[in-house]
Amino acid sequence: MELDGKVALVTGGGSGIGRAVALRCAAEAMRVCVVDRDADAAHAVAVEVGGIAVVADVGDAAQVDAAFAECADRLGGPDLAVCNAGIAIGVADLTLLDDAEYRRILGPNVDGVVFSARAAIRAMRARGGGVIVATASLAGLMGFAPDPVYALTKHAVVGLVRSIAPTLAADGIAAHAVCPGLTDTAILGPEIRGALDAAGFPLMDPAQIAEAVVTAARAPAEASGTCWVCQPGRAPTPFEFHRVPGPRTDAGRGQVPTLPGAPG
Repeated sequence: MELDGKVALVTGGGSGIGRAVALRCAAEAMRVCVVDRDADAAHAVAVEVGGIAVVADVGDAAQVDAAFAECADRLGGPDLAVCNAGIAIGVADLTLLDDAEYRRILGPNVDGVVFSARAAIRAMRARGGGVIVATASLAGLMGFAPDPVYALTKHAVVGLVRSIAPTLAADGIAAHAVCPGLTDTAILGPEIRGALDAAGFPLMDPAQIAEAVVTAARAPAEASGTCWVCQPGRAPTPFEFHRVPGPRTDAGRGQVPTLPGAPG
């Protein structure tokens, strides 16, 4: 998709990766809608990018729908929806996981991505197409012992993107995930940050993830469903998933059936 003059909506756009994405979209001559639950942060970034701010908690479906409606009313979009809002809780031992903390992370990390993707699909079908990019993580492609529930939520994002991409192709809508490694944002707690500093492990600038978002947005239609790995010093790289072994029958290797709702 050509970006010049198009509309980008970025959730969690008030800080960190979301802010970097908003800045990069503006640099690509896009009109930007910054969505964040922190009103001051959203408005500050909107001023930086010459866009608009919408205050919303992405864990609330009604607020997400209202945010997309306001973006459409004021900017006419979105053509690019970046489902970025998310948090970590940093609980390694599941026996210490509080039920309220568990529900708190599911709101933005899972519900928010589903609600935002759903609203984006509705809007993009009306516009004749678009691109959805969800912020996952390397923790969505591998285990992450310091925060297993965070890893669970990011695996969910990867699974969602890969599952919706084939059926959206007919609508001219592409779906991608960006999967960054450790990034210099507030989501990293002081304990993890201290350990990384002591080990000399490099943190990525959020601008590198913004580059991956732009790469995904510009990718050809047949690349829909790609998970873009972001690592320090490397360009955004498509992750190669291993094929799942098919079934075997008495007659030999079986055929995988075409399931209802899946492309033929």
